[in-house]
Amino acid sequence: MDVRNCKMCGNLFNYTGSPLCPACNNKMEKKFSEVKDYIRENPTSSISVVSEETEVPIQQLKRWIREERLSFSKESGVVIQCEKCGAPILTGRFCKECKRTMTKSLESLYSVNAAGSDRKKGSESARMRFIDK
Repeated sequence: MDVRNCKMCGNLFNYTGSPLCPACNNKMEKKFSEVKDYIRENPTSSISVVSEETEVPIQQLKRWIREERLSFSKESGVVIQCEKCGAPILTGRFCKECKRTMTKSLESLYSVNAAGSDRKKGSESARMRFIDK
């Protein structure tokens, strides 16, 4: 059992993967719903206006944007940068081009490893041998 202090309130809790205790986690989810409703009703609001009106720090809003839980409309002017190339994006961590590049490189690694493991299975040294008595 892993016991930690909550990042918000400092209380001890059983760690389940979130740095927040269940009570603070529920509070954050309620705030998230509040923010989402506010953005839906005011689609052209900037991130600073949303932060002020909902009393949620800008850093938390950006965290939700990076997690792809939250996105602003194009009219709001809210953009973040791709973590790899710096291109402007609306949500997530990477732009479409960087995602495509990473996907291709991972697929090529997978195909190389799959081909390498097939060769080992069929090779002479990998065969089972029996001893006759």
